[in-house]
Amino acid sequence: MGEKLSDAALDTIFRTARTYNGYTDAPVTEAEIRAIYELLKMGPTSANQQPARFVWCLSQQAKDTLADCATGNNPDKIRKAPAAVVIGMDENFHEELPWLFPHVDAKSWFDGDDKQPVRHDHAFRNSSLQGAYFIIAARAIGLDTGPMSGFDPDKVNAAFFADRPSVKANFISTLGHGDPATIFGRLPRPDFETFNRID
Repeated sequence: MGEKLSDAALDTIFRTARTYNGYTDAPVTEAEIRAIYELLKMGPTSANQQPARFVWCLSQQAKDTLADCATGNNPDKIRKAPAAVVIGMDENFHEELPWLFPHVDAKSWFDGDDKQPVRHDHAFRNSSLQGAYFIIAARAIGLDTGPMSGFDPDKVNAAFFADRPSVKANFISTLGHGDPATIFGRLPRPDFETFNRID
C-alpha cells in the first residue's frame, strides 16, 4: 500500500502546477527525459499495452520540424522551448503483447484487419493515459509542460512516424522549467457537485 503524499508534493503535481506558455533558458537533459519515462511507464494501461511512442525533440532542428506542423501561437512556443515531445500511439501495439502481457495470448484479442477499430480505440485511450502520466512525471521531477492539440496530425505523422505507419500522433507538448511570466491567472475548476454524482 502506498503512503499518502505530503501537501507540498500534491501542490507540485496538481494544485499549484500550471500549463506553461514559455520557459526559462535552463536546458532539459537526456537524463531528465529518461527519468520521466522511467516514471510514466509504471502507470497502468489496459493489459499493459504501453501503446504510447514518444519522440523527444531536444535539438533545434527537431523543434523547428515540429513547429512547422503546429497551428496558431504554438509554433513560436515550440521553437523557443528547451524541449518538445510528440506523444504518439501505435495502433499495432498488440504485436508487443506476447512479452508485455505474457499471462495469456492477448495478441489474439486484437489480430486481424477487422480489429483495427478496436486497436485504434485502445491505442488512443491508453496512450492518452500515458500522456497524462508524462505530465505528472515531468512535474514530479521538477519540470513543467505545455500540452497542446493545435497541430496538423498528418504533418506530424509524416515528419516523425513516416517509417512506422502504424504510429499516429495523439498530442504534443513543450517541456522545460516554466517561466511564471508566461501564464495567465488560474482558470475556474468546478466543485465536486458540478460534474459528479454518487450512486
